[in-house]
Amino acid sequence: MRNETRGTVELTLAMVLSGTLGIFVVESGASPFNVVFFRCLFGAAALGAYSLVRGYFTGHGLTPGKFGLAALGGVFIVFNWVLLFEAYEATSISFATVVYHTQPFFLVVFGAVLFRERITAAKFGWLAVAFAGLVLVSGIRPGDTASLKGLGLALGAAVLYALSTIVTKRITGVRPHLIALVQVLVGIPLLLPFADFGAASELGAGWGWLVGLGIIHTGLMYVLMYAAYTKLPTAKIAVLAFTYPAVAMGADWVAYGHHIGLVQALGVPLIVLAGLKVTLAARTPVAAPAPRTDGRAPEAASPVATRAG
Repeated sequence: MRNETRGTVELTLAMVLSGTLGIFVVESGASPFNVVFFRCLFGAAALGAYSLVRGYFTGHGLTPGKFGLAALGGVFIVFNWVLLFEAYEATSISFATVVYHTQPFFLVVFGAVLFRERITAAKFGWLAVAFAGLVLVSGIRPGDTASLKGLGLALGAAVLYALSTIVTKRITGVRPHLIALVQVLVGIPLLLPFADFGAASELGAGWGWLVGLGIIHTGLMYVLMYAAYTKLPTAKIAVLAFTYPAVAMGADWVAYGHHIGLVQALGVPLIVLAGLKVTLAARTPVAAPAPRTDGRAPEAASPVATRAG
C-alpha cells in the first residue's frame, strides 16, 4: 500500500471513529464532567502504554517550559470537551458538532487580537460566510432556550479549542503523543472535584462506553491521526477532517432520529466550505502540517487534531 494511501485510510478511520464519539458519550449515561474525567483516566492509560511500548519516553524533549505549555493546553482541551458534551445534552450531536466546527474562525480572530496577524479580505469574507451559515444552522426561534444554550456551549467549546491550539502550537521537539498524554493527565486532578463517583458507581453497562471513549477515542483515534499526518498533504488532511461532522450527523440520525431541518441544512455547506478555505489558507504547503511522529511537533495541536473531539 502506498504511503499516502495508507495515510488516507488511517485518517479516514480516525475521523469515522471521532464521528461516533457522541454516541459513546450519550450511551454512557454519565454527566459531562464524569465522562471527561474517565475519558482522561482511561485515555491516559492507553496513550501512556502506547508511548511506553514505542519508547517515546526516551529523549522525550519535555522541558519545564514545554510541559507547562502542554498542561495549559490541557486545561483548555479538557473544558472544551466538557462544554461540547454538555451541548450534546442541550440540543443534539448533529447541531453541536456543526456549530463546533466554527473553530478555525476563532483561530483567525485570536491570531489578529493576540499576535496582530492581518485578516485578509478573503478571510474576512469567509468569516462572513461562516457567520451566515451559523445563523441558518442555529435555527433559533424566540423562546427556544435549549437551542440557545446548546449554541452557546458549542461556541464556548470552539473558543477553548482555539485557545488550546494557540498555546500548544508553541511546543516544538516533542512527540504529539506525549503532548496529548500530558493534556489528559492534567484533566484527572483538574476534574476530580467535579466527578460524582456515587453516580458513576450506578452506571452499569455505561462503564463499557466510558472505557471505549478512553481507549478508542483518545488512544486509538489519536494514534491513527498522528500516523496519518506524516503521510498526507495539507489539502487532503483538511478535506478528510470533514468526514467527522458528516459521520456524526449520520450517527445521530441513525441512533436517535435527530436531524437538522431544511433551513438549518442550508447553513451546513456554508460552514464547511468556509472552514475548509480558512483552514487551508492557515496552513503552510508541507507534507506534515500537523503533529507528527518523528520526534518533532511544529504544529503540535493542529485544528484537525483536536477537532476530532
